Amino acid sequence: MRLITYQSCSGPRVGVLNGEWVRPVPGMDMLELIRQGGAGLSQAAASAEIELGLGTLTLLAPIPDPRRNIMCLGMNYAAHAAESLRAKNLPIKMPEVPVFFTKATTTVNAPFGDIPYDPEVTEKLDWEVELAVVIGKQGKNIPVAEAFDYVFGYTVLNDVSARDLQTRHQQFFKGKSLDGSCPMGPAIVTRDEIPDPHNLILRCWVNGELKQESTSGDLIFDIPTLIEWLSRGMTLLPGDILSTGTPSGVGYARTPPEFLQPGDVVACEVDRIGRISNRVVQVEG
Repeated sequence: MRLITYQSCSGPRVGVLNGEWVRPVPGMDMLELIRQGGAGLSQAAASAEIELGLGTLTLLAPIPDPRRNIMCLGMNYAAHAAESLRAKNLPIKMPEVPVFFTKATTTVNAPFGDIPYDPEVTEKLDWEVELAVVIGKQGKNIPVAEAFDYVFGYTVLNDVSARDLQTRHQQFFKGKSLDGSCPMGPAIVTRDEIPDPHNLILRCWVNGELKQESTSGDLIFDIPTLIEWLSRGMTLLPGDILSTGTPSGVGYARTPPEFLQPGDVVACEVDRIGRISNRVVQVEG
């Protein structure tokens, strides 16, 4: 099942996406649907036969208001880890354990929303196409063998990053948490639709030029391993978003470095899930 959230006259509304048509799901938001598990999916499957044209709707992020920060991975593709270390003139050494960080909930942006650019804050905005996992039920100390039982579905995410802030603050959080710096969508595709999430192609374009292309099979730490590590001593909750890292081809590691500018359009795509596309727009502080 492909689930979206769109803006209705009464607020955000969940819908089941079927090609170019959307069937509204009454009575619950996406977080409630996820919390209900199988019962929520059954209600969505049995939703009214009313159909709306996808092109007539304004899509929001599938989870427009997550209950807590988006959890992300740094350097989880070997080629990206290498290019990042090389750009910092550091020895090439792969991480021995997953490198987790978070993005604030206010980063969440619509799949076709504008990415704010404030030159008083940053002049080094970068792109990062990622496959994100949506957690489906509460769990703690989850073993690898059971990890997929805790996955609700998957979506596309652009981990937009302010590289100058990352350098200045010497950690990830501030440079990853500017408002609107986490476009995601266009849908959550439920786990049953993607039996092998480690065989998906990821691509990113800037103004139509391909910048990133890789496969999720190149993850250093696969999804069950990430869930095991993250849930050690820490409870995962329904609706948590775990973004699994970006492949090589980011802007700051290029020669010379490249960064997003006002007017640029950055598109991110993951096979079998969809594509998001966002314009960079200069704003006043």
